[in-house]
Amino acid sequence: MPRKSPRSKKKSAPAPKLPAAPRVRSAPGTSRTHASSAEGGHARKGARPPMASQRKPTRAAKVRSPRAERPGARSLTPDPARVAAILEQLAERHPDARCALDFETPLQLLIATILSAQCTDVRVNLVTPALFAKYPDAAAFARADVADLERMIHSTGFFRSKAKSIQSACADLVRLHGGQVPRDLDTLVALRGVGRKTANVVLGNAYGIASGIVVDTHVGRLAKRLGLTRESDPVKVEMALQPQIPREHWVMFSHWLILHGRQVCSARKPACSACPLRTYCPRVGVTVSQ
Repeated sequence: MPRKSPRSKKKSAPAPKLPAAPRVRSAPGTSRTHASSAEGGHARKGARPPMASQRKPTRAAKVRSPRAERPGARSLTPDPARVAAILEQLAERHPDARCALDFETPLQLLIATILSAQCTDVRVNLVTPALFAKYPDAAAFARADVADLERMIHSTGFFRSKAKSIQSACADLVRLHGGQVPRDLDTLVALRGVGRKTANVVLGNAYGIASGIVVDTHVGRLAKRLGLTRESDPVKVEMALQPQIPREHWVMFSHWLILHGRQVCSARKPACSACPLRTYCPRVGVTVSQ
């Protein structure tokens, strides 16, 4: 029987082709390998592993709990009852508070206040008796020899700048006000060498005029600790204090805080345990105390 040729066999029909899987596009900044593995597929053989920044986190990130706020970190909202209690305690604790600069006339207080910048009141009080004896009025200061004036006030520091301020202010007093110290704030601050703080000191202590609140280092620091302001600029501190402190206490309030800052509420380690204001004080910014 003749053998059939292999070519004569019937060819079987080709198997139908399956549709190709859709191509996965990787997101910007990620590799194709990482994108395909993120969809559940396997990475190509020999493909580089994804970078550490592209790997999935193996465990959930820890959620940090908010840090406990230190007592006194947030200033209390001032209220009239609390402010009244603070003023009452300050008046009881410092009944003899007064201006620490020695003077007999408004002019002497003006000169002493200019000298007290960056200097202790004790040092100023050591310098002023001889100074006022040699220069008894504004005209004498205005025509004084600058070298002699600088020599007499040298120990108060910044003596050249202070001598210039004293002579300029006194020259303005002689030229514009007959040698007398004015009784209003705007006129005083218009004098050369006289700022708002100096004017408030003179008006409040020489004339008894509550033109403003004197803000020095102690007053600014204690006002923030008591939660009365968050400002640091002296003028802004004064503007924040004026609506809270009754006007009749403006002059004494500064003296009370200055004495309290020196005797009790020091800058580095205040004596909070012995402070009569501890019930009303949020101790803003205090980290170490006695």
